[in-house]
Amino acid sequence: MKTDSLFYRLFQEWPELVLELAGLEPTVTGYTLRAEEIKQTGFRLDGVLAPPDDQPDWPLVFVEAQFQHDPDFHARWFSEMFLYLYRRPPRRAWRAVTVFPSRATEGAVEPAYEMLLAHPWVKRIYLEEALQEPTPSRGLRLLGLILVPPTMVVAEAKALLAEESPVDGGLTGVALVDWVETLLVYKLPRLSREEIRKMLDIFNVELKQTRFYQEVFAEGLEEGRQEGRQEGRQEGRQEGRQEGRQEGRQEGQRQERFRIARSLLDVIADDRLLAERIGLTEAEVRGLREVGGGG
Repeated sequence: MKTDSLFYRLFQEWPELVLELAGLEPTVTGYTLRAEEIKQTGFRLDGVLAPPDDQPDWPLVFVEAQFQHDPDFHARWFSEMFLYLYRRPPRRAWRAVTVFPSRATEGAVEPAYEMLLAHPWVKRIYLEEALQEPTPSRGLRLLGLILVPPTMVVAEAKALLAEESPVDGGLTGVALVDWVETLLVYKLPRLSREEIRKMLDIFNVELKQTRFYQEVFAEGLEEGRQEGRQEGRQEGRQEGRQEGRQEGRQEGQRQERFRIARSLLDVIADDRLLAERIGLTEAEVRGLREVGGGG
């Protein structure tokens, strides 16, 4: 699963999370995230969080997400940062933060970089350990969705989306839902984006005020109207039109439940839970498994 674009998007929309990870005051505003390429070197920094021009005392924040082991990571990372500072005066104070899934992913530290990594301006976040803290922040738990097994990720996403929006800012509303939706598309490649959206609705997440929920609802409503009109024309009577609309909607919804259930057989192992979430009976879910609906 490629994480670079996911992290960059999240950090771009929620720069305060980068400040939190770097050990800085997360309530300041005005920082913007950019991906920077250092010319004539081929180096490209994942992200540079730049403060406003009128705040010369605020530091630059370099942020990197490293989810694959790279024995040359530290050499490349520090080279990129210091070349950036060399090529982009004025040279501000800086902070640097890297997010690893675990210490094993980082691997051994070469002696050349031990003192730099021990510097208070440099932070390394190991998600597996950070999530074991008594009260991990909402931002860390959002990042932690990347580590959650596919069989549990939808329930975890539901819990995060259902939480009350923090009063002190952070990623909220449509931006939050859209990022979680995109993450689930990465984590559950057998499901389409449309199926992911319907799963979030099935899990009763309160998303009715978000743009994508309204789009999906409008699409479903129009489909139901079209089905009803078609059935009604065939009957040729007002009563037939009403019955046709109702039956068409019911049958369409039923077939959609079966289609989503087939896609989720490998994701949700509990027949009862899957049946409850989708709106089928346990017998119907067992029948899908027996005929190999998850293949």
